[in-house]
Amino acid sequence: MGHPWPTPKPRSEKRGFRYATQTAVPFALARPWAKPSLRSHPPKPSPTTHVPPYAGPPAARPGDVAGVLRLLAYLILATALMVLDYRSGWLRAARTQAEVAVQPLWWLAGLPSKVGTGLREEAVTRSQLARDNERLRNALLIQAARNARLRTAAAENERLRGLLGSAERGRLDVQLASVLDIDLDPTRQRLLLDSGRNAGVQVGQAVIDAGGLMGQVIATTPSTASVLLLTDPDHAVPVAVARSGIRLVVYGSGRSDALHLADVPLSADVRPGDELLTSGLGGRFPPGFAVGTVGTLRPDDSRAFLEADVTPAAQLDRGRDVLLLRGYKPVPAVDPAALPPAPVPAPGAPAAVQAVSAATNPPASPSATATTRSEPGR
Repeated sequence: MGHPWPTPKPRSEKRGFRYATQTAVPFALARPWAKPSLRSHPPKPSPTTHVPPYAGPPAARPGDVAGVLRLLAYLILATALMVLDYRSGWLRAARTQAEVAVQPLWWLAGLPSKVGTGLREEAVTRSQLARDNERLRNALLIQAARNARLRTAAAENERLRGLLGSAERGRLDVQLASVLDIDLDPTRQRLLLDSGRNAGVQVGQAVIDAGGLMGQVIATTPSTASVLLLTDPDHAVPVAVARSGIRLVVYGSGRSDALHLADVPLSADVRPGDELLTSGLGGRFPPGFAVGTVGTLRPDDSRAFLEADVTPAAQLDRGRDVLLLRGYKPVPAVDPAALPPAPVPAPGAPAAVQAVSAATNPPASPSATATTRSEPGR
């Protein structure tokens, strides 16, 4: 039995697969006498088909042989190029240009690693900077506290130099004492010092600082001493105007920044800005120590005298140390009531006897020997 005639392919299959698939069925239906060819539909091998053991290896396909030959040719060419480059170096320039051309690729390949390293270093640097900032801030605070203490010590040293300088300039025998307490009540102006009778402090000693007179010692204990300041309302000190020599009396006003100058005659040569010094009258304070500066003069309530405020020369409301004058014995205060009265001359006595009696009992003067006073209602 011979093979059936092959089915002729329609002309439409030569124009493409899509057109063939669209026209194959209609063409086949149009030729029902054509028998299907066995070559067009080969039987599919069964999954259970076994290759006999005596069958040899499959024959090599022509495409595999060509691939092996190309690989061998490439290997031979690469080997030859490496040998030539090693011996003559003729590919060095080409390799350099290739490296330059591939450099952007290397940069792109290493970019993720660089970004990660940069982020990690930035995080570490930020935390390190935060720790360093906190450490430096603490060190700055400590240094500021030390500087404040040094400034305080420098100011204290300068003030002590001023005290000692004033004592050396006047060739005074002084004793240094520290202030324990200060009372600046309007009715009571006191200082408490850390030196008492055991240190040789005596009642009546004058107390000064680098600016001038501060007051006098009024009470002592074995370890402390109380000082009555010039600004106490019950204190008065005889003074003299340094420019003209006019003798006056300065009283305490109850304020630490002002004294009161009263009973200034209208014709007295006193001007604003005049410096007042201790006059030495009464024997309580040595002469020549600065007391204050005269302010604006104004009439008092009686319009018969002038009065003025005086700015103290000493720093009464500040400072931690004072100087106590030694070697000067103040005259003890005498109560005028304890003095025996002078004999009164008879009415018919001569005028010379009456003049002697008047000279023996002079009227009380505020600028004579009074250093303390007590005025009711003041």
